[in-house]
Amino acid sequence: MSTAFSLAPLFRSSVGFDRFNDLFETALRNEPGSSYPPYNVEKHGDDEYRIVVAAAGFQEEDLDLQVEKGVLTISGGKREASNDGVTYLHQGIAQRAFKLSFRLADHIEIKSAGLSNGLLSIDLLRVIPEEAKAKRIPINGAQQQPALQN
Repeated sequence: MSTAFSLAPLFRSSVGFDRFNDLFETALRNEPGSSYPPYNVEKHGDDEYRIVVAAAGFQEEDLDLQVEKGVLTISGGKREASNDGVTYLHQGIAQRAFKLSFRLADHIEIKSAGLSNGLLSIDLLRVIPEEAKAKRIPINGAQQQPALQN
């Protein structure tokens, strides 16, 4: 039994959605280990979003944020262990390296990022340029065409 399905009907009524197929393939791909660290994606308004990553035990210099070709990548690396004579009887706070990727829609920009109380918050804003906004097109059906001169 095949689990493949065709997206061709979606493309019949759309123009310019060349990356649409990539979005489905990424969503359907089951990537192992993508549950660490836990994160939330929040919508705070029509054009405002926030990604909150639980980065317990990490400091600002341990985290790296990059945007390349419409993909936001958040990575964290483990610091050098400073033992200070501490022996852990139980170490439940994971500080292992991680990498999270988020595909950003068109016109999404990073507004700010901050680390507070073990939560990395990344504020996103959709900034639609004037030329990309919807425009009302007037219909001038009653307008007379000037007569051609011979």
